[in-house]
Amino acid sequence: MRRRYAVLIGLSLLSVPVLAQTHTPVTTAPEIEVHGIPLKEAQAIGPYAQPEWTTERRFPTTRVYVQQTPWEQGVEGWWRGKWFKDGTSQQRYEAEYELGLPHRMQLDIYQAWKTDKEHISKPEYTSTELRYGLADWGKLPLNPTLYGEAKYVPDGPNVLEGKLLLGDQIGQRIHWGVNFVWEEETGGERTRELAFSHAISYTLIDQKLSIGYELNYAQESVTGERADPEKSLVIGPSVQWRPTRNTHLDLVPMFGVTADSPRIQSYLVFGFDFGSERKTPAAAQPASLRN
Repeated sequence: MRRRYAVLIGLSLLSVPVLAQTHTPVTTAPEIEVHGIPLKEAQAIGPYAQPEWTTERRFPTTRVYVQQTPWEQGVEGWWRGKWFKDGTSQQRYEAEYELGLPHRMQLDIYQAWKTDKEHISKPEYTSTELRYGLADWGKLPLNPTLYGEAKYVPDGPNVLEGKLLLGDQIGQRIHWGVNFVWEEETGGERTRELAFSHAISYTLIDQKLSIGYELNYAQESVTGERADPEKSLVIGPSVQWRPTRNTHLDLVPMFGVTADSPRIQSYLVFGFDFGSERKTPAAAQPASLRN
């Protein structure tokens, strides 16, 4: 009996290596990465490889890069309302024509009318604006763009204005811009304005709907009183709706924070862009249209 148990134990020990050799190895399937579908408004388009959202005016108070690619055109209608703490109000209406130029430049022409605190409507100014992007999108940090504007005022001193435009996007859905502004009259009291604006938006529906906020801070002074400027800070929510591929509607109701601020300052902008060539992805455009 003992010999039989010894034989069985020996056979069992001999079978262990055989079973180990015939064991099927465990294999691991390769990892599969799942990426979200990229937003169309975040795709690079045009000769400057800029994201599509920059070709529509995303922020009424803050400009970003150039909107129109070479020889593309657009028109916009503006309304700005101010309600002051003394119970008076002021309305401004603007018509704008935009023309894209080569080498990252854009020409804009404005005609403005205003209804003053006495509810009298009259032409306010005619202005010419030129933007120049220092490089193609993404080549320089914050995509710096220079902006110059000259205003002809029929019944007052003319005005010169300069801006530094900065802007970019965080991921695909968050877009932002910052402007530094200098503006001064060429005569009279030589009213000077130093301003800073900031805006952020978040895309809810690709190429259709975005929400965010906008902020504008300004210091205004005249000759002899530069050390004691009026300080205005307004801030409020913003929304952009794009009903069609070539149109956009922006609404920004802003509320005063400082003692010198208006009680409410609101913007409404409607724009229409001619042609759709600038909507073509940059890689799909013929080389003749790229810089």
